[in-house]
Amino acid sequence: MGDLVLIRHGETEWTLSGWHTSFTDLALTADGEEQARAVAPLLAEREIALALTSPLRRAVRTAQLAGLTDVSVDVDLHEWNYGAYEGITTADIHRSRPGWNLWTDGSPSAADGHVGESPEQVGIRADRVLARMASLLQDPGSGDGVLVAHGHFLRVLTARWLGLPSSAGAMFALGTGTLSRLGTEHGRPVISAWNVTARTPSARKFEFVAWAHDCP
Repeated sequence: MGDLVLIRHGETEWTLSGWHTSFTDLALTADGEEQARAVAPLLAEREIALALTSPLRRAVRTAQLAGLTDVSVDVDLHEWNYGAYEGITTADIHRSRPGWNLWTDGSPSAADGHVGESPEQVGIRADRVLARMASLLQDPGSGDGVLVAHGHFLRVLTARWLGLPSSAGAMFALGTGTLSRLGTEHGRPVISAWNVTARTPSARKFEFVAWAHDCP
């Protein structure tokens, strides 16, 4: 039985600025490309049965640089659509809407037709992805499934994997260019590793701790 491996795309100019980025199709920065390349050794010893990526180029490029060669695009892996809040920061939003929280309030639609999503709507997409991966992950002879996508979407998907509401994704901070693993322990869904990079000793240490907790 394989794990579900989550890869958040590398850094972009807007992840540096804190601007909400969903449908804006940004390239990786030079550092973002290095982050993506650094994922490759983390995948090198894993048997990958299926790899899927968001259609946005920051995710597609991350998949390429991470060494994934047989990758299919899945539109359900698109980032949470921020609608009217695309390209602005949380601080900007709070000036006109104090107390707003993406995880509970969602995002409103924009005048240009981009439809904002609620946490529940993102969760429906995440559930569809998990349903498509279910037969693979339940096969004792299969390898891992890999998803290359975006921070907020992958956090919602993690919450749904654990049987939690989409809003619980707020608890799972996820850095750019990181690898995480979702698995099972005694038949129950767990987080096996989180925010792992080849460059961060503390992240590798966390991966070891998470692995140790998988033991009976």
